[in-house]
Amino acid sequence: MRNLLFTVPLFPLLGAVCNGLLGYKIPKRAVSIIALLGSGLAFAAALAIFGEMVMLPPEQRILEQRLFYWIQSGSLHVEAGLLVDPLSGLMMLIVTGVGFLIHVYSTAYMHEEKGYPRYFAYLNLFLFAMLILILGNSFLMMFIGWEGVG
Repeated sequence: MRNLLFTVPLFPLLGAVCNGLLGYKIPKRAVSIIALLGSGLAFAAALAIFGEMVMLPPEQRILEQRLFYWIQSGSLHVEAGLLVDPLSGLMMLIVTGVGFLIHVYSTAYMHEEKGYPRYFAYLNLFLFAMLILILGNSFLMMFIGWEGVG
């Protein structure tokens, strides 16, 4: 599970991209399913990762996944990655769980709106940005998540 940490923010991002590009070409039901899958799968992955982390001894309860290096210049190495400790793991569960419930509620609440696909694309994108804000392993990643939420 430690190597699948990137899937938690990836699922909402995929939902946002699908609904953003195809949302007006597919039925509303398909838009809802894509949005719910993005947030629901993120919650399921978060549960699995948090469950793995809880089973570790307390001094080892930090899971980190480095994705790639942004900047490499001399002794400066800035990497993009995700990190889960007990606090960020709990926040990850809250954000994905409540985010999924908001998605479920919004399917009925927004059903008659003209911008239904756009709304769900933005909602999934917001969930992605919140997860980057919570799970980023550096201040630069946190800043990108913060700007995405804003």
